[in-house]
Amino acid sequence: MTPPSETTPEIGARIAFRKTMTVAEQAMFTGISGNLGPLHVDAVRARAAGAPGMICFELAVAALATTCLNRLGGPQRRIGRLDLRFSAAIPVGSTVEAAAEVLRIAGEAVICRVVCTLDGGSAVIEGEAELVPLGIGG
Repeated sequence: MTPPSETTPEIGARIAFRKTMTVAEQAMFTGISGNLGPLHVDAVRARAAGAPGMICFELAVAALATTCLNRLGGPQRRIGRLDLRFSAAIPVGSTVEAAAEVLRIAGEAVICRVVCTLDGGSAVIEGEAELVPLGIGG
């Protein structure tokens, strides 16, 4: 079943979301994921490895893009596929802007470009997402 056209985003529609990644959020993500990797939870060990301090969990940063995808796809769609490339480490305390743009409509799916930039500069995460109808498994 194809969603009504008034709820299908138009090709070229774009949404951005900007947020500073905090130490508190880093701790919450550690609790959610169980990931205790030293680059992410130990500033001393991260500096010893060459980072300026703890680095953000890559998936926590990528989660900012899900805000954009949700707003583009609306309540009738969910992420069916997410293909991301992580080109650089992101220090905790950095401000990241995530953006998603509708590239094409493929049947019931909405294909989006996803980009996260560090402090308004170069892209640190890039990829593509496919938004699909809800479709509860059974």
